[in-house]
Amino acid sequence: MLEELKKRVYEANMLLPKYGLVTFTWGNVSEIDRKAGLFAIKPSGVDYDLLTPEDIVIMDLDGNKVEGNYNPSSDTPTHLELYKAFRNIGGIVHTHSPWATSWAQAGRGIPCYGTTHADYMYGEIPCARCLTKEEIEHDYEKNTGHLIADLFKNLNYEAMPAVLCKNHGPFTWGRDARKAVHNAVVLEEVAKMAARCEQINSKVQPAPQELLDKHYYRKHGEDAYYGQKESRR
Repeated sequence: MLEELKKRVYEANMLLPKYGLVTFTWGNVSEIDRKAGLFAIKPSGVDYDLLTPEDIVIMDLDGNKVEGNYNPSSDTPTHLELYKAFRNIGGIVHTHSPWATSWAQAGRGIPCYGTTHADYMYGEIPCARCLTKEEIEHDYEKNTGHLIADLFKNLNYEAMPAVLCKNHGPFTWGRDARKAVHNAVVLEEVAKMAARCEQINSKVQPAPQELLDKHYYRKHGEDAYYGQKESRR
């Protein structure tokens, strides 16, 4: 069981450099086995060119390392808090992908300007506030998870599987690690398109609500009709 989990997380992590989402070791992917109460995550600071499935670290939901020769990602406490808060997710991705991170550093959410965005994320992709001095100095990564969870108390984390952390970067999630990576790729692309859109037209307005609704709900929910039924999960 753990070997299969580690293999899936290794493969998902290797998609980050494939899709140009990471530079050096600036990213990590995890996936949780809810029944076992364990999650697998990339080890801290290990180069992608050297990473193997055996290097993936297994953690429990108390933050204890269960298996692995390396220290887990420094962002592990953030992943842990998100798994606790978002009960229906199975995978999490954090990167410093340049376009999404640029919006995060600017402290701006990403408006929904078109249907590519609306197909995957329902509305503006939110940007969380910056952590306080005390939150940064004490339990920084854990507090990042709390910050995201607090932001989503009034948001649907399944309809909006992404967030920007101000002055930091993006996190995405999904039903498993591969889907979380898929959402990270989408986030980077819509961040790029939104930035270019504002350069072309500084007075651009978000897409109409009815267009957002049409494109999101044709792919999600009971009445979805885009693609094949087994692929809509």
